[in-house]
Amino acid sequence: MTATPEATEATPTIVLVGHGMVGQRFLEALAERGLTATHRVVVLCEEPRPAYDRVALTSYFSGKTPEDLSMTDMEFIATHGIELYVGDPAVSVDREAREVTARSGEVFAYDTLVLATGSYPFVPPVPGKDAEGCFVYRTIEDLLAIEEYAKSKAKVGAVVGGGLLGLEAAGALKGLGLTSHIVEFAPRLMPVQVDDGGGAALLRTIEEMGLSVHTGVGTQEILVDSEGTVTGMKLSDGSELAADMVVFSAGVRPRDQLARDCGLTVGERGGITVDEQCRTVADPHVFAIGECALASDGRVYGLVAPGYEQAETAAATIASDEASFTGADLSTKLKLLGVDVASFGDAHGTAEDCLDVVYSDSRAGLYKKLVIGRDGTLLGGILVGDAEAYGTLKAFTGSVPPVSPESLVLPAGAGESVQLGPSALPDEAIVCSCHNVSKGTIRGAVTDHQCTTVPEVKKCTKAGTGCGSCVKVLGQLVNAELEASGVEVDKGLCGCFGQTREELYEIVHALRITTYQDLLDRHGREEARGGDGCEVCKPAVGSIIASLAPTIGASGYVLDGEQAALQDTNDHFLANLQKNGSYSVVPRIPGGEIAPEKLIVIGEIARDFGLYTKITGGQRIDMFGARVEQLPLIWARLVDAGFESGHAYGKSLRTVKSCVGQTWCRYGVQDSVKMAIDLELRYRGLRSPHKLKSAVSGCQRECAEAQSKDFGVIATANGWNLYVGGNGGATPRHADLLAQDLSDAELVRLIDRFLMFYIRTADRLERTSTWLERIPGGLDHVRDVVVHDSLGICDELEQLMRAHVAHYRDEWAETINDPEKLARFVSFVNAPDTPDPVVAFVPERDQMKPDLPLLSIGMRPAADVLEGSAQR
Repeated sequence: MTATPEATEATPTIVLVGHGMVGQRFLEALAERGLTATHRVVVLCEEPRPAYDRVALTSYFSGKTPEDLSMTDMEFIATHGIELYVGDPAVSVDREAREVTARSGEVFAYDTLVLATGSYPFVPPVPGKDAEGCFVYRTIEDLLAIEEYAKSKAKVGAVVGGGLLGLEAAGALKGLGLTSHIVEFAPRLMPVQVDDGGGAALLRTIEEMGLSVHTGVGTQEILVDSEGTVTGMKLSDGSELAADMVVFSAGVRPRDQLARDCGLTVGERGGITVDEQCRTVADPHVFAIGECALASDGRVYGLVAPGYEQAETAAATIASDEASFTGADLSTKLKLLGVDVASFGDAHGTAEDCLDVVYSDSRAGLYKKLVIGRDGTLLGGILVGDAEAYGTLKAFTGSVPPVSPESLVLPAGAGESVQLGPSALPDEAIVCSCHNVSKGTIRGAVTDHQCTTVPEVKKCTKAGTGCGSCVKVLGQLVNAELEASGVEVDKGLCGCFGQTREELYEIVHALRITTYQDLLDRHGREEARGGDGCEVCKPAVGSIIASLAPTIGASGYVLDGEQAALQDTNDHFLANLQKNGSYSVVPRIPGGEIAPEKLIVIGEIARDFGLYTKITGGQRIDMFGARVEQLPLIWARLVDAGFESGHAYGKSLRTVKSCVGQTWCRYGVQDSVKMAIDLELRYRGLRSPHKLKSAVSGCQRECAEAQSKDFGVIATANGWNLYVGGNGGATPRHADLLAQDLSDAELVRLIDRFLMFYIRTADRLERTSTWLERIPGGLDHVRDVVVHDSLGICDELEQLMRAHVAHYRDEWAETINDPEKLARFVSFVNAPDTPDPVVAFVPERDQMKPDLPLLSIGMRPAADVLEGSAQR
């Protein structure tokens, strides 16, 4: 823990005005240099919440909460003694007295003042701009207001501005169910980042998504009704556009009013003028960083990476270290409305005598341009539709690539296409531009600091902790360096198999291997062949065989033959083992819908067998306390009443929760119950690397909590939105939007593909949330495969799911109808009619609970000790 100085008159004070992303990075830089231990640090934050990830702002509409977006570790703030005042901005600066007055009236004396006030959205001065229904797109509060208005008062939205935030805003409105328009004064979308060719490719793709784009026209007036509410827009070509909501996203301007009021020098077009140390030219005691600063090269930088550099420069200067900021890389990589867009270096080819190398496929929405100097130096480029090579190409900027430029833009498999890996980069190449981390630094983290994983390298170097676009390259570099150092990166499943689970899946599928022993003897490690395997690979292979059973000709029943010996404890008895040796029974209740007669059956069974009952979080009823020999008797009564196994014991689909949907709810827009039932009945019994949970919400109010599930469905006015990779529990993760406004058939088809692709490629015991973050390319890659069929395997994935659906059998029914299978359900194999006396209960709250004191003694009551050597 860093020691915090006691505030005295002699303690130097740093006051930071503004607590955005750049402000938070400045605080971290102060801490890294030990300044928080020698200085009092005061932060005046205008917004009602501390620093959050403004770059990922739009992810709020994909399920992220404001808390998810937070970049502020309050433990860090407390540890370093930082005084953070939220919702209390600075309103005036007295430079002569060196004092800052906050809105609350409190006055703070400073030795060093750092202005990180950011920028404000530019709203064109057109009539009606302040009407009800007009919004800007800049803060979390803006998004909350947009969401509320869109849900209650709007059906058509228009976004003024076709730049980065403008396209994100349009996508957000579409996601809220609005018909969306984009109005851009320039002749193309994203005019700063892409050229005409890139703009054309982007335009085609976005229009195919159902958004209307109007380029080359400006907004002349916001039209309103008699009550002053937005009804549309009048454009510069004389046309009118009907709209209930207008979102201004036409760029930003530096927030420099505080500086102007206290007499600091500002640029002609705004921005607080600073020198190379980010110190204001008018006052050596005042610094300015981020979007409010006019840098020494005459630019105001609107990207986060240059802001981070400025923050580090200011902190270094305050610490009397040498540092300077003379300019920054403006490269960007973004995912806009699902479209990859990237630009780097001299993207528009402004250098003298430069040449363009272009590949364009308008049908596929692809556009790639590299700008090459006369000597072959890569100067920059633009990538639209496919930015896979961005990390490598950006790092090569300023050098001559080892292959021809033409080969770098061609798609894989076309002509002389070449895919350069990160290993080809020189050590001085910048891999992470957010934190200015070179390839050499990353290699050093592995070789000199013994980092062996990407998280360790992130912590050591900060690479990959900014925008995240370099994480894939980072992982490749770490593995390459480990291998180059002689460290064998064993990716095998266990000591029995040198292959990964994904590779074993492909072997089983391709060679139609139906038994574990056959797989071990033919494809196991040499020393493991002929053996019994281990507790790691047996359940994993058993799951693979079960998931592929209909296709490879194996039995899908997990207690058949060899399969029974491969199962975990719960699968071994088709029920969940509890702490006192009893089991719980959970029948399937699809979608949480149940008739009164079935509720009565469950109640009667629980009463007759003396079971503890509880409603689960998955909208079904759990019955606890069954002895192993009672399980078939309980299942028989459940099956007779129309129930089947709920697979609560297996690595398979558990539940598909639902709200009541449009049938009963005033806000419902689709029949969520029917969809939940259909999905649960379709995927029941599907064996997978880990358990699967799902939910269907009938409207955006999300009562079924679909965004915390492995695959979740939310109804819209136009169909269904599909979210994937969510997770509750100890490490919660909000699901990501995979596709939106799907019909019933489209939804089912995409879920089929997603689940089978997950089962095919995930590691052992890997939830979809972890898999989605681990798999190369992440969500973008999964979307390409599942939605766009980039690997050409979707027909196969759908066929595998059809086979599963067609061959599904209820495991409980299979068991109770087979006397041989029933023989395993005994407490003691040599005393099959004797119940286990350790399984005992005591009353509690009109039910019963395990007699844990009995268990803690570790012995059976004397009267119940069995004669002989009864074995479990």
